Amino acid sequence: MLKNEPILEKEKVEKLKSQLICDEEIYDISDFFKVFGDSTRLKILLTLDGNKLSVNDLCNVVGITKSAASHQLNILKDNKLVKFERSGKNIFYSLEDEHVSLIIETARQHLWEK
Repeated sequence: MLKNEPILEKEKVEKLKSQLICDEEIYDISDFFKVFGDSTRLKILLTLDGNKLSVNDLCNVVGITKSAASHQLNILKDNKLVKFERSGKNIFYSLEDEHVSLIIETARQHLWEK
């Protein structure tokens, strides 16, 4: 255990330590937020907010190649941020659920605060 500074409120410190989530969940949440740290992925998420788009249309809006879009969409799918449905030869992407929009909107509101 690390040598810490003297504890001023021992009961409060012990209570808070017991309420912390496990390290594994902390690492999972940290990894989840890293997905939002890429500007291309964030552009894709913002574009898909309220929209269902084909890969071609998504590429045209975001300004990326189909290869780049596929790579980023795979990361977003793996993190349960986007979903897809096939219609004939086309695949259409949309946000997984309203939580994705809420996360982005909450971040934007936080940045607007002064």
